[in-house]
Amino acid sequence: MPYKFDKLSVLVVEDSQPMLEVVVNALKLLGVGHVYQAKNGETGYQTYLRERPDVVVTDWEMEPVDGLEMIKWIRRNSNSPKRTVPIILMTGYAASARVAGARDKGITEFLVKPFTANELARRLAYVIDSPRDFVETEEFFGPDRRRRRALDYQGPERRTDEG
Repeated sequence: MPYKFDKLSVLVVEDSQPMLEVVVNALKLLGVGHVYQAKNGETGYQTYLRERPDVVVTDWEMEPVDGLEMIKWIRRNSNSPKRTVPIILMTGYAASARVAGARDKGITEFLVKPFTANELARRLAYVIDSPRDFVETEEFFGPDRRRRRALDYQGPERRTDEG
């Protein structure tokens, strides 16, 4: 059964006009109800504040404000209206250190360019169907980074809610 995205609003933040058009057209093809666009993290954040989208899809490297800085603003600013909004980060670089660094900034999902409309649809469906708990510390606010339960772990940081 195909997923219905007609009630979904998505903000796409991408500085490359051809890539922006590809992502926007893919979202429209998938039936996304409202697609907002921005050219960098600064205008993306302003659009996010104004439109309050259900999902943000952003590129990593942009000028003058990159995607990670925008994510920090969304997650950490007290005036941010939906700090728990799912954020899908797009990038052409998938080295594990980069993925870990982006995860540590508060992304929800990672999407490696180039990607298909089906891969984008899977990420959208995942962030909708499998919302993650959020963690807040002095230095981090974002989705719980643990994806699997280590049932055999008995160390001092083991959380009691996983018992």
